Amino acid sequence: MKLFRLAAVLAVLAGPAYAQMPNLNLLQEGPGKTPEEKAAEAEREKAYKETLKKIPDSKASNDPWGGMRSDPPKQPAAPKASAATSAPKKTKGGTAAN
Repeated sequence: MKLFRLAAVLAVLAGPAYAQMPNLNLLQEGPGKTPEEKAAEAEREKAYKETLKKIPDSKASNDPWGGMRSDPPKQPAAPKASAATSAPKKTKGGTAAN
């Protein structure tokens, strides 16, 4: 019974420690590709890029309610800066500001 209890305690304590171990991959790269596989991959990449060039640019608006509006939305007016706020503030001392 003591042996079972000791094994249970070790299993509970070893679980979190095992989970913190880094996952080491000693085989950094898989087997190399054959020249035929490289050529096939290059051909697929070329076909993919050609297909991307055939996709037209979307220049039309994607607004489904665009035809329902009578006039375009108004732009917010730019706030006008008053002369009092645009003037630089003077410091009391004659030295440069910190």
